[in-house]
Amino acid sequence: MVRTQVYLTEEEKKGLESVAISKGISQSDLIRQAIDDLLARTGNINKDEILDEIAGIWSNRKEIPDIRDLRTGWRRRPIR
Repeated sequence: MVRTQVYLTEEEKKGLESVAISKGISQSDLIRQAIDDLLARTGNINKDEILDEIAGIWSNRKEIPDIRDLRTGWRRRPIR
Protein backbone atom coordinates (compact mmCIF):
# COMPACT_ATOMS: atom_id res chain seq x y z
CA MET A 1 0.00 0.00 0.00
CA VAL A 2 0.98 3.59 -0.56
CA ARG A 3 0.45 6.23 2.07
CA THR A 4 -1.29 9.41 1.00
CA GLN A 5 -2.62 12.49 2.71
CA VAL A 6 -5.89 14.34 2.10
CA TYR A 7 -7.46 17.38 3.67
CA LEU A 8 -11.03 17.05 4.88
CA THR A 9 -13.44 19.61 6.21
CA GLU A 10 -14.58 19.24 9.80
CA GLU A 11 -17.95 18.00 8.54
CA GLU A 12 -16.35 15.42 6.26
CA LYS A 13 -14.12 14.16 9.07
CA LYS A 14 -17.03 13.85 11.50
CA GLY A 15 -19.17 12.11 8.90
CA LEU A 16 -16.38 9.71 7.99
CA GLU A 17 -15.76 8.89 11.63
CA SER A 18 -19.47 8.34 12.26
CA VAL A 19 -19.94 6.00 9.29
CA ALA A 20 -16.77 4.07 10.13
CA ILE A 21 -17.97 3.52 13.70
CA SER A 22 -21.43 2.46 12.58
CA LYS A 23 -19.94 -0.07 10.14
CA GLY A 24 -17.33 -1.24 12.61
CA ILE A 25 -14.40 -0.57 10.30
CA SER A 26 -11.52 1.86 10.29
CA GLN A 27 -11.74 5.19 8.57
CA SER A 28 -8.93 4.06 6.26
CA ASP A 29 -10.89 0.98 5.22
CA LEU A 30 -13.96 3.12 4.61
CA ILE A 31 -11.97 5.50 2.41
CA ARG A 32 -10.46 2.59 0.46
CA GLN A 33 -13.95 1.11 -0.07
CA ALA A 34 -15.24 4.46 -1.34
CA ILE A 35 -12.31 4.76 -3.74
CA ASP A 36 -12.80 1.18 -4.95
CA ASP A 37 -16.50 1.90 -5.57
CA LEU A 38 -15.66 5.07 -7.48
CA LEU A 39 -13.07 3.30 -9.62
CA ALA A 40 -15.45 0.43 -10.34
CA ARG A 41 -18.01 2.95 -11.63
CA THR A 42 -15.69 5.26 -13.54
CA GLY A 43 -12.16 3.94 -13.62
CA ASN A 44 -12.47 1.49 -16.49
CA ILE A 45 -13.94 3.85 -19.03
CA ASN A 46 -12.59 3.11 -22.47
CA LYS A 47 -12.48 6.49 -24.20
CA ASP A 48 -12.08 4.93 -27.64
CA GLU A 49 -15.33 2.99 -27.19
CA ILE A 50 -17.14 6.15 -26.12
CA LEU A 51 -15.82 8.05 -29.13
CA ASP A 52 -16.95 5.22 -31.43
CA GLU A 53 -20.42 5.31 -29.87
CA ILE A 54 -20.87 9.05 -30.27
CA ALA A 55 -19.19 9.45 -33.66
CA GLY A 56 -21.62 10.96 -36.12
CA ILE A 57 -24.45 11.59 -33.65
CA TRP A 58 -25.03 15.03 -35.18
CA SER A 59 -24.74 13.90 -38.78
CA ASN A 60 -28.50 14.07 -39.36
CA ARG A 61 -28.98 17.46 -37.72
CA LYS A 62 -30.24 20.00 -40.25
CA GLU A 63 -29.97 23.20 -38.17
CA ILE A 64 -26.18 23.00 -37.92
CA PRO A 65 -24.48 24.76 -40.85
CA ASP A 66 -21.76 23.01 -42.80
CA ILE A 67 -18.37 24.37 -41.77
CA ARG A 68 -17.30 24.61 -45.42
CA ASP A 69 -20.20 26.99 -46.07
CA LEU A 70 -19.21 29.09 -43.08
CA ARG A 71 -15.57 29.27 -44.14
CA THR A 72 -16.28 30.64 -47.60
CA GLY A 73 -16.93 34.04 -46.07
CA TRP A 74 -13.73 34.13 -44.06
CA ARG A 75 -10.99 36.40 -45.24
CA ARG A 76 -7.44 35.38 -45.63
CA ARG A 77 -4.86 36.90 -43.32
CA PRO A 78 -3.74 40.30 -44.58
CA ILE A 79 -0.30 40.44 -46.15
CA ARG A 80 2.11 42.72 -44.30
